[in-house]
Amino acid sequence: MIQRFIELGEGYSDIYELIELMKANRHRAERLLVLETESKKGKKLSLALVLKKTDEGNFQAIYLCREGIPILDGKKSERLRLTEEAAESHGIPVITLTVQPSDRFAEKELYYQYLTGILRMNRYLSPLT
Repeated sequence: MIQRFIELGEGYSDIYELIELMKANRHRAERLLVLETESKKGKKLSLALVLKKTDEGNFQAIYLCREGIPILDGKKSERLRLTEEAAESHGIPVITLTVQPSDRFAEKELYYQYLTGILRMNRYLSPLT
């Protein structure tokens, strides 16, 4: 199986594309991941939509908005609230994890390998079969 992160962007408006992907793929959506990080730039969130693998091609996509939402003193941001509401309305479970920030890795691919390991270990990604 091929499992790949598809980065939508780091920006604020990418969240709305993630919500649309959730709506359009509700039959394939497995879970929404809220990944909390803390770096020199402050505390931020990444949002990732994990889809079920495709019937043909054995491909599992993980759509990611990487570290684009600041965490402000325990307040839930409007973008996070909207995304969680969309997930809830489509019956998609929301999982929150604390992970290392991407700027701690020399390359983006190393960061994705790190995330893949954490997600497989916790069984949030399908096993490679």
